[in-house]
Amino acid sequence: MSGTVAVPLAPPPRARLRSAVRLAVCAAVPWFLCLWWGTSTVPVPAALPAVLILRDDVYDAPRRGWERLVGVVVGVALTTLVLHWLPPPTASSVASLSAAASVSFLAVLACGCAGMYLMYQGGAPNQQVLVSALVIYATALPGYAVARLAESAVGIAAVVLLGPLLWPPDPYRSAATGLATYRDELVDLLGTVAARLGAGGPPTVPGLPEDAELWLRPRSGLAAYERAARRTRLPRLYLRTPARPPDGLEERLRLAARTALTLQYFTEELRERARTDGPARPPGTVPDPALRDLAPLVRATARALDAALRGADCAADLDRARELDLAHRAAHPTRHDAVLRAGLHLTHEALAAHLSARL
Repeated sequence: MSGTVAVPLAPPPRARLRSAVRLAVCAAVPWFLCLWWGTSTVPVPAALPAVLILRDDVYDAPRRGWERLVGVVVGVALTTLVLHWLPPPTASSVASLSAAASVSFLAVLACGCAGMYLMYQGGAPNQQVLVSALVIYATALPGYAVARLAESAVGIAAVVLLGPLLWPPDPYRSAATGLATYRDELVDLLGTVAARLGAGGPPTVPGLPEDAELWLRPRSGLAAYERAARRTRLPRLYLRTPARPPDGLEERLRLAARTALTLQYFTEELRERARTDGPARPPGTVPDPALRDLAPLVRATARALDAALRGADCAADLDRARELDLAHRAAHPTRHDAVLRAGLHLTHEALAAHLSARL
């Protein structure tokens, strides 16, 4: 079975337009504020935080902004200290100029790399330390270091304060909508597979939504839910979500994420069976009885999972699916068929654990 591929889900056009407008506003406001303040005639550092900080999760902007501000401060301080002891070369000789420049550059580079990796956070080094150190070194003008600090601070403040206020997302609603979409697509997929199995056709057909994007939807919804839990650290002014999530939403999202793995395994095994047995059987050939008898089990599993993901009682549907699983195991006990049923059996176990947790 192939692993789950990390394919990012493309947001709808309206969401992309909102993100573009949010970025433009958060870049333009600090630019004009710095022009009015008079920090410089071209305050590019004030506009950069909007590009480098804003992501899909605007509620994460305070953390990213703080990391960037600390990186700027450390980078500017390192370069200022290095240039105090190794000032920019001013010799008239080209040879001495090149040698002095190399020494000061290597010193700034070494200090910037050390600071970048010493400030290792979030699974990655703080690259802003080295970026700021090199920019200050390349622009060794009187007052530029202070101007860059001021412009970066204004840009970060604009992103942190304005970003979450411009079309703030509702993570709970996003998670619930994503779960409903996934449930509908999954039921359609399993229904199509069951119909083809019952008719004796190949277990999979081109065009079915069996790609990685379908199986990543539950993880995307769970991530949106977890972002909603983190939003409590922000001022209430930013929040558009209710104080409490809908009842049972987290449990249903975790069930969807868990069963997505088992059902992906099942569909991949169906693809492998279709590949090894041939794309189509010759006319008049008796269909594989193990595949044909699998159709009722797939339908029962789909009904049980659909009920559980809707928040309804799935006990009766799960009992029926388990009975069909046992019947299929008794009729087709070979190892080849056991591997094919394994994904459905694991799905039943996940449903049973979900039911016991609700009691």
